[in-house]
Amino acid sequence: MKFFVDTADIAEIRDLADTGLLDGVTTNPSLVAKSGRRFVELIAEICDVVNGPVSAEVASTDYETMMAEGRHLAKISHRVAVKVPLTPAGLKVCKALSSDGHMVNVTLCFSPAQAILAAKAGATFVSPFVGRLDDVGQDGMGIITDICEIYRNYVNFRTEVLVASIRNPIHIVKAARLGAHVVTAPPSVLRQLFNHPLTDKGLAQFVEDWKKTGQSIL
Repeated sequence: MKFFVDTADIAEIRDLADTGLLDGVTTNPSLVAKSGRRFVELIAEICDVVNGPVSAEVASTDYETMMAEGRHLAKISHRVAVKVPLTPAGLKVCKALSSDGHMVNVTLCFSPAQAILAAKAGATFVSPFVGRLDDVGQDGMGIITDICEIYRNYVNFRTEVLVASIRNPIHIVKAARLGAHVVTAPPSVLRQLFNHPLTDKGLAQFVEDWKKTGQSIL
């Protein structure tokens, strides 16, 4: 499974990239607005920090403008995955850009039917939003089960399932059990994966016992 971080905070991205566990980055207009940075400059900087895909979202909704924005974003770096909404116009843009060899992340997916359309349009990634489905009383992880099962049925589907709107480590573990290719999560959630009270307790005991020996490795 690949780990993407869902943020536009360059300091957070650098810190997580230094762990060697980060495979990519996803951004969206809300995250960019929070950063206070100029969008194109920020995406270029992120592409210099990470070695994997960096999702950069178009800001328009009509085909012609989305197409122009998508081509502009794709020129920033070969690492850019142009992010488009799962709408008829967005899928049309996806088909055109993917046919030209560009990575495309189709976002705001909320049903298996939509995920089928994204795969047929040649999307590199499809982003089902599990947390937002949970928020309205639906089974967010259930859609991941369905999409992964459907995609496995068709060898010509190359689209990777990118689980988005992750709220906690349990979402990540469940996505991994279902065979999702990628998860994207806020920095705080990715860091929670390290934590377990028994690890902390065990380490404290080892440190205390080592002190009692009076030795030094160096």
